[in-house]
Amino acid sequence: MSPLTDAWRHRPTHRQVWALAVPMILSNLTVPLVALVDSTVAGHLPRTQDLGAVAVGSAIYALPVWSLGFLRMGTTGFAAQAEGAGDRVALRTVQAQALLLAAALGIATALLMLPLLPWMVGQMRVTPALAGTGLDYLHIRLLGLPAALLNYALAGWFIGAQRAGTTLALLLAANLVNIALNLLFVLGFGWGVPGIALASACGEWCGALYGLWRARRAMRGWDGEVDWRAMRGFAHWRPLLTVNRDIFVRTLALEGVFFSLSLLGARLGDATVAANALLLNGLMLTAFGLDGLANAVEALCGHAIGARDPLALRRALVVAGGWSVLGSLGYALLFALGGHRFVDLQTSLPEVRDVAYQALPWLAALPVVAVWSYLLDGLFIGATRAREMRDGMLLAVALFALLAWAARRWGNDGLWLAFLAFMAIRGASLGWIAWRLRRRGAWAA
Repeated sequence: MSPLTDAWRHRPTHRQVWALAVPMILSNLTVPLVALVDSTVAGHLPRTQDLGAVAVGSAIYALPVWSLGFLRMGTTGFAAQAEGAGDRVALRTVQAQALLLAAALGIATALLMLPLLPWMVGQMRVTPALAGTGLDYLHIRLLGLPAALLNYALAGWFIGAQRAGTTLALLLAANLVNIALNLLFVLGFGWGVPGIALASACGEWCGALYGLWRARRAMRGWDGEVDWRAMRGFAHWRPLLTVNRDIFVRTLALEGVFFSLSLLGARLGDATVAANALLLNGLMLTAFGLDGLANAVEALCGHAIGARDPLALRRALVVAGGWSVLGSLGYALLFALGGHRFVDLQTSLPEVRDVAYQALPWLAALPVVAVWSYLLDGLFIGATRAREMRDGMLLAVALFALLAWAARRWGNDGLWLAFLAFMAIRGASLGWIAWRLRRRGAWAA
């Protein structure tokens, strides 16, 4: 029996993978809920500008929140390795550092954004009335920014400690509070858009407080304490800060590619940029499932590396990788057979439909090409090897830019070709780096 077959047949690993993946898939599905609830409530207010203000405010608020998502990924690997090593003091320390960093960044970012808000809203080219309401929304919503980043840090720690169910509970708590307070503040008290913003901020703080309570309960009875005196030195912070810095650069580079897709698509016409936006919703749908399995890879591979257990590392990669490939084939089949229906559900505009239909083969191929980057991202996050992730991403972005320029004569097909090549290069570069590290015995050594 080959090592790969033996790893795939290890039933306990299958159970571990799905015990982590299912809560994370459900957690991913809750992510758009805050914006969805806010826009739904605003859509039932009497003025059109209220819905527009919430849409503009939510888009601006999402910029720092999404950009600082490295707090989740940067925490997971360190927590998973500490859990694998059975080092409770290190696990406490990782949590303390992540929470302090999240709180500091949340407060600093909110303070930096305050004087910039009028300019940022002005760049959206909206009416003065909508701009004023949007600013009211943002001024209140920023009160929840530190809590949103605390939730990132807590989610990363819970995933690394193999408590993915708690991450789901944290997000559900935040969303349920948001829904309840939206109904109370807007429909009950008539506070309008400020009430919507306040409900969202309160929901984020309730989620953070609930997460802190669950973390405290999880650590009850553990040996050891955080060495607060040692944490005053920069050397104690360098590993976490370095990993977060590299993931931040990677995140900005990835966002640059998606922005380029919109920019280059817009140059091809209104119908093209609209069609591509609809098709990229298919990528988001794919990510809900494959990201959940990647989160399982982060936790299990980090645990195996911390425990110095190469067999457990191989099992985690083979099992999660096998399910990821099967999932990607399922998504590809879904888009190949039901792609027209997927497009029709999102738009009734004939010109947009026609462009989207022509690009459906690219969408069907995307999950099978992208799955490897999701899977290997999970491995490198669990191993806290963010520098390699950053370098692989920068290489892929550079080649994407060259391919997009070279294929511009092919219109939207050339753009999609460049994007699929970008995804393939991400996976191939990380695979090559992983192979080199394996040759050097660097995994779980």
